Amino acid sequence: MQNVAILPDSSDQAIADWLFDRLTAALASADGAIAITVPGGSTPFPILAELARRPLDWSRIAIWPGDDRIVPEDHPASNIGRIRALLEPVGARVVALSEGAVPPHFAIAWLGMGGDGHIASLFPNTDPRADDPLALRRLTPDPLPPEAPFDRLSLTIPALLNSDAVIFVIRGEDKRALFEAAVRSEHDLPVARLLGAAHQPVTCFA
Repeated sequence: MQNVAILPDSSDQAIADWLFDRLTAALASADGAIAITVPGGSTPFPILAELARRPLDWSRIAIWPGDDRIVPEDHPASNIGRIRALLEPVGARVVALSEGAVPPHFAIAWLGMGGDGHIASLFPNTDPRADDPLALRRLTPDPLPPEAPFDRLSLTIPALLNSDAVIFVIRGEDKRALFEAAVRSEHDLPVARLLGAAHQPVTCFA
């Protein structure tokens, strides 16, 4: 895949700088608002906190989670609750996933990846398809992660790829090796299916 760049040893600040530059350019080229989708889990929030300090016109940016656990927003496992707490104070419009929601075109689709190759909540057992007719699905991971044993709402591969750019932030040598194998089409895990269908530049901070 010629459109994938892997940038090793990237600090949270360097990733925030990259996001700031891309969002600044996207805002400059748009007449109105733009949208991005961001992952949950522990990795993105220090980066988002760094980004929140940057001088962006947050009132023109809609933030969508790529997936979420079906729990109340004040539950510790809720992605949307944490995103709201961090980015609504700076003026961003944070959009919770709901069944029937219609995701927009994203300036940036930011993804993480699990050790089993899942992206968003598209786990291997859910058999995600690059030609999924739906943009959003309710899913049950199998096995359920013990740290978050909940059903999920997740954007699908087509919804994630309705974007100008895709970025991954992954940590650890094992995950990096799995991602690199996906780039080489050496397996059929969800991350490989998305990369195989991607038409836009993909940047992986590893």
